[in-house]
Amino acid sequence: MKVESELLFGFLDELLDVPDFPDYPPAHNGLQVSGPEHITRIAVAVDAAEYSVAGAITCGASLLLVHHGLFWAGSAPLTGRLHRRIAPLIQNEVGVYAAHLPLDAHPEVGNCAELIRALGLEPGSRFGTFEDRDIGFEAATDEDREALADRTSGLLGGPVHLLPGGPERIRRVAVVTGGGAGFVRAAAEAGIDLLVTGEAAHHSYVDAMELGVNVLLGGHYRTETWGVKALARRIEDEFGVPWEFLDYPSGL
Repeated sequence: MKVESELLFGFLDELLDVPDFPDYPPAHNGLQVSGPEHITRIAVAVDAAEYSVAGAITCGASLLLVHHGLFWAGSAPLTGRLHRRIAPLIQNEVGVYAAHLPLDAHPEVGNCAELIRALGLEPGSRFGTFEDRDIGFEAATDEDREALADRTSGLLGGPVHLLPGGPERIRRVAVVTGGGAGFVRAAAEAGIDLLVTGEAAHHSYVDAMELGVNVLLGGHYRTETWGVKALARRIEDEFGVPWEFLDYPSGL
């Protein structure tokens, strides 16, 4: 199966509200590198890096769909590693489409909603905002924090780190994947018992302990594989285009 590139990118822009969703300037959500007129196979990865570009070419993809795009270092001359990323894409006619906060936040295919559902919970009220747009979700549960941590570790396929600042019994969980530890104060103000995110700075431990919130760190990468895969499944359902997930875990 194949789909016209313009049709697919229009579908993604509308689904994710890319034109109007605020984000950090280097995110450059949407189409980052043009590819062929028709998309016949999609490679899916968390990061647009040299290795994921090489993987997309190896698997015969005509589009690389990512969460973290090519330009996080900001505007730069097309030299060095940026050239090593982009030149093979152009030479092999592989496009790149990136979706950062619009994909974190999406209620159906987003990282936060997908991770909550994978934990066997149901996304409820929204939690955590960026420039007045909701990013994460809350969910109700009733379980011991250690049991929830163990369950999350099993789901993510590796150890998680618990900052035990809150109650041992968890009834309200909030999820903001990736670098969401900056929402500890918001979690405390909202009465959240445990915040699930990817990574945290050192001061987040102090915040968690003093503000009375448990924080569960599952790894930036491991908490953000969910959205790109869900989005690829949605594309396959809509257009019949096959896809392959390229897994390059950072351990962070």
